[in-house]
Amino acid sequence: MDIDFVNRVRDRIECMRVRPLLQSFLDGELDKPQRQRVAAHLEACRRCGLAASTYESLKRRLGRFGQPADPDAVARLTDFVDRLADAPDGDGRDGTG
Repeated sequence: MDIDFVNRVRDRIECMRVRPLLQSFLDGELDKPQRQRVAAHLEACRRCGLAASTYESLKRRLGRFGQPADPDAVARLTDFVDRLADAPDGDGRDGTG
């Protein structure tokens, strides 16, 4: 079996484990081991780093309105960010695609 393929599968599995934790990570709600795991993954994974950066930007912008955001709108934005981060462009580990 091709080692690059195995590494890409392993990396995507880690993305699937980390992605649901991004919101809690950005809100400072994770315990230390989880926080370290997510931080390490974000440094290595361009896709998840992009998703985290986009979530953080959206969070800041929504916070400027001074009132709670519509949960349906937040769900749509979250789905949009997830689709952007999952768009095929190579293995997602670097900027080369």
